[in-house]
Amino acid sequence: MHCSPVTVKHVGFLKKVNNMSGKVIYKKRYIEIGLKIAYFRKLNGLTQEQLAEKIGMNPKYLSNIETPSVIQPISLKTLFAVADCLGILPHKLLEFS
Repeated sequence: MHCSPVTVKHVGFLKKVNNMSGKVIYKKRYIEIGLKIAYFRKLNGLTQEQLAEKIGMNPKYLSNIETPSVIQPISLKTLFAVADCLGILPHKLLEFS
């Protein structure tokens, strides 16, 4: 399993993504991505700390991504690194119900 480090310079960046009316947009999708990352991480028998270390990410940032009560946007670079490390195709994290 190949895991590429991710540089995250914006931990805590964009706690909310707002549209013109002030409502949070894409909230449900960010939550679903985080829950899918947690699901596949657990299927691979990894803790948040282990996955974060493998891809060079701050464990707190990964925790924020996986926590449904925190709206944490995720870059494609991070999404690709997570998918590669978990041995899944990136689109599996982007299939929404």
